[in-house]
Amino acid sequence: MEKTECHKKLMEVGTRLFSEKGLHGVSIRELSLAAGTSISMISYHFGSKEGLYQEVLRQQFDCFKEIHEIRERVTDPVAMVESYLLWTFRRHRNNPYLLRFYTSELTNPTPFFEPLVMPVIDEVIVTMAGVIEEGIRQKKFREDVDPTNAALALAGMVNYFFLSSLATKNLINHTPEKDELLVRQYLEIFTCGVGVPGR
Repeated sequence: MEKTECHKKLMEVGTRLFSEKGLHGVSIRELSLAAGTSISMISYHFGSKEGLYQEVLRQQFDCFKEIHEIRERVTDPVAMVESYLLWTFRRHRNNPYLLRFYTSELTNPTPFFEPLVMPVIDEVIVTMAGVIEEGIRQKKFREDVDPTNAALALAGMVNYFFLSSLATKNLINHTPEKDELLVRQYLEIFTCGVGVPGR
């Protein structure tokens, strides 16, 4: 196996196994057997099992950087909330292992949580809190809303859709074809609430 092919295979196998069992649930022997290579190749390419996990984690969370590109393109606060929702749906659809790493690092953080995971989550929340703050200034969102709490609620709403998909498969259609409809509904819930106006 060529070096570049070996590196790619270890990343693929590492992504799958670490997402299923976590950093401490996977042995270096298990990784090498699944990749069809020797243990020494893990050391050669990544330094250690932890080095492989770090690269897998970096690759998984790299997609969060796109929030800045979206923010540069979209200036209207309501349109930005909609763009955030669309991006989050797309992010989860395109990165099927991301949510496992996300929840695993949040609930059982590894030494890589603070340097790799926390900064990207912070960036997204800070960015969206800024969007909500701008919406408040433009009188598009209520003045009594805390921007950071609202950004966390927005993130929680859409991420929980994917997190709960196994438990809610009999209650809601989770197919990608329904994403645009769900984004519209989530946008309506977020911007208007579920209460009947005047009651």
